[in-house]
Amino acid sequence: MTAKAYLEQAFRLDQRINSKIAQVSSLHELATKATSTISDMPRAASPNVHRMEDIIMKIFALEEEINADIDALVDLKREIVAVIKAVENTEYQTVLEKRYLNFDKWEQIAVDMGYSMDWLFAIHRAALKNIEIPERQQ
Repeated sequence: MTAKAYLEQAFRLDQRINSKIAQVSSLHELATKATSTISDMPRAASPNVHRMEDIIMKIFALEEEINADIDALVDLKREIVAVIKAVENTEYQTVLEKRYLNFDKWEQIAVDMGYSMDWLFAIHRAALKNIEIPERQQ
């Protein structure tokens, strides 16, 4: 695994968490919809009486997954912080923290640090060369 791929793991996990949170929100909306339609058409012979229960179980399962993912993200970020702190150059540390822990966009990092994009990318490349990936991640 490359240094960049190792550091990007937190962003990817954060994206998956946000996706699951959106799914839970959608299921909550579905569960709370209380619409009734008036029709003279006959109803289905066996309506799904367990529909609400199924939705609640899906919400519960997704929330459990989210909690596990958040725990994993916290552990991963803690590990990434240690890896970044092992880099001796504080300028490199700042770029790596802003990108891989705060998930800042390149343009924002450049503005915050007062660098051109070219210079920022040069610093980033140099910083990545100083990353030592933990043994279990290689």
